[in-house]
Amino acid sequence: MRSRFRSDRGLTARMGITLFLLGLLYVVFVGALIVLLKSWVLVVVVAAGLLGAQYWFSDRLALFAMRGRVVEREEYPELHGVIDRLSALADMPKPVVAVSDLDMPNAFATGRNPDHAVVCVTTGLLRRLEPQELEGVLAHEMSHVAHKDVAVITVASFLGVIAGLIVRFAFYSQLFGGGRRDQNTAVIFAAVMGVSAAVYAISFLLIRALSRYRELAADRAAALLTGRPSALASALTKVSGDIARIPTKDLRTAQAFNAFYFTPALGREPGFARLFSTHPSLEQRLDQLGRISAELGEAAAPGGA
Repeated sequence: MRSRFRSDRGLTARMGITLFLLGLLYVVFVGALIVLLKSWVLVVVVAAGLLGAQYWFSDRLALFAMRGRVVEREEYPELHGVIDRLSALADMPKPVVAVSDLDMPNAFATGRNPDHAVVCVTTGLLRRLEPQELEGVLAHEMSHVAHKDVAVITVASFLGVIAGLIVRFAFYSQLFGGGRRDQNTAVIFAAVMGVSAAVYAISFLLIRALSRYRELAADRAAALLTGRPSALASALTKVSGDIARIPTKDLRTAQAFNAFYFTPALGREPGFARLFSTHPSLEQRLDQLGRISAELGEAAAPGGA
């Protein structure tokens, strides 16, 4: 199925390269664990089970973690109306509509494919944005679904998750000699920790690089579909400014899901977090939207062409 969202060959190529590299890394990781732990059944079963769970239940897990709930048209008619229009305009299935009762203004899309997708917005976003700004944000999120990069990010992030989980499991379990801590056990433990740390670091960098590009691709696709890049730019400026005023300590829970958000949950002083951000800078995003606006001949006033 092809939607009317502008396709992006650069994004498609990057997704393919990222998945290929992460696939190789995953094979090496599992192979190393089998050699070190001498239990291929345990490693393969656990790895396959976690991958399947993340792929099939990612939408439910994300909604649960962000306190989102599915809402019907009677409860949020305007929100459903915008998504109905965008679905028709983009010629794609309407995603499930959800709302998270958080004051932090943000939105995210999740799901393994366009037929099993969820678009969730926070109540803080709904209170702050004008209708055209909200349309731009929702078009951005729906373009993630149309480009299938939501599923790619979900699968790609799995490797880092399983690396962290195996380290924790190894630390608290009796895998290494039924509780005996001899020299061989210490060597195996250190090797597992080292391999897992390396896998996490490599997957972290690959995902960040893909994530920053996919956000620019989603901005482009949304601006071209709606024909109002200035409305999306206005929403970006407003949301980023409001999030920056929220104390970092209040954003820590949300930061685990930054790769899925419309704009990252970074506080007043992001520091090194900005260097490894899942999103390009606000300036990059606004510059791109400015160029698209000029190409489209959009009027400077909100709601132009």
